[in-house]
Amino acid sequence: MVDWVVDLDGVVWRGREPVAGSVEALSERLALGERVVFCTNNSSERGVDTAATLVGHGLPAGVEVVTSADAVVALVAPGECVLVVGGPGLLEAVDAAGARVVPAAAEPYGRAGVALDDVDAVVVGLARDIDYGQIDRAAGAVRAGARLLASNADATFPGEDRLHPGCGALLAAIETAAGERATVAGKPHGPMVDLLRSMLPGGAVVVGDRTDTDGRLAEALGWPFALVLSGVTTPDDLPPDVPTAVVAADLRSCVDSLVDWLPQTRRD
Repeated sequence: MVDWVVDLDGVVWRGREPVAGSVEALSERLALGERVVFCTNNSSERGVDTAATLVGHGLPAGVEVVTSADAVVALVAPGECVLVVGGPGLLEAVDAAGARVVPAAAEPYGRAGVALDDVDAVVVGLARDIDYGQIDRAAGAVRAGARLLASNADATFPGEDRLHPGCGALLAAIETAAGERATVAGKPHGPMVDLLRSMLPGGAVVVGDRTDTDGRLAEALGWPFALVLSGVTTPDDLPPDVPTAVVAADLRSCVDSLVDWLPQTRRD
């Protein structure tokens, strides 16, 4: 038996349009009793909502989704005042960690709802509606002494038609204004490594479309990495700059190749 850690954007889907064959390939593995943990650096959606979307595309109920929001809350203590630049998934995760959540978008520019020097940490995730006021409040809180944390630092993510700015692009503006570098929690950094290792103590195959996040994550975990070319990485970017078990056009061909590649002892 083989367990799997599978990226979403650029692997299972682009935008919300499934990559051909991806759902069928994973459904087959789940039907065999193998475990599939979907692991995404996108913190904007709640994991339960992402799981519901996967089920809507044909995967069985009960699919497991881990996001970078789940990783970054390991860096937040209960009771802390946390200014959040991000979507519902990040806001809910920080709230569930027992922190006092201050949404950066809650007040108009110049009227922060809490004194900036009362903020213990600023947490940044993907937010499609970020504006100058949010950047200003986040940077101001960091300059006043708050820790700067980020769900991830991905510069882009693949949509249905093209690449779009990712959390890293937004984070760069806050880092520049604050004069501080963030502690990043998502792939391939320590908090996500620790989270996945606790979930899958026997190891797994990591499948992704980026060597800088998915590949480095697999390298940090010491697990096999499979690279698919349906997202950010293209044939022009080869050879990969991390140890790679398989390079495949898409998830369907990746899974087929890996089942043959993995040692028989991993499949028994």
